[in-house]
This record gives sequence, structure tokens and C-alpha cells, in this order.
Amino acid sequence: MYAFTLYQRDDCHLCDQALDLLASVRFPDFSSVWIDDDDALEARYGARVPVLQRSDGVELDWPFDAAALALICAAA
Repeated sequence: MYAFTLYQRDDCHLCDQALDLLASVRFPDFSSVWIDDDDALEARYGARVPVLQRSDGVELDWPFDAAALALICAAA
């Protein structure tokens, strides 16, 4: 089974939308990582957040939907 991480930033309305979607589909537990104070994460994810990453490195960039979330979980 995979673990999931949501990369996000503070005061990000797209991140809020992603969190609402994850809650509405009852997505399994995930970790949140804020990229704001990390130069390496900012360089990697800056314009892409929110990004949901599976522990095997598969990433799902916003905008994602319930169907995409079901697929990333089904592969887990």
C-alpha cells in the first residue's frame, strides 16, 4: 500500500479546492507538505501546486478530479 503526500502552499485557493475534493471522495490519509519556506520544493512545485504524490513517485498535478483520484488509489 502506498502513502500519499499533498504538496501545497499557504493561502492557496487551488490547494483549498484540492483539499475539499480529497475530503469529498474520502481519500485515504495523506501528509501535507507546505512548500513556501523550502527553496528546493518551491523550485520543483512552485507553479504546479497542489500536487498529490504517491510514495512510488507518481504525481498528480492540479487540476485533478474524483476519477483521477480513484485511478491513483486503485493502482495502490
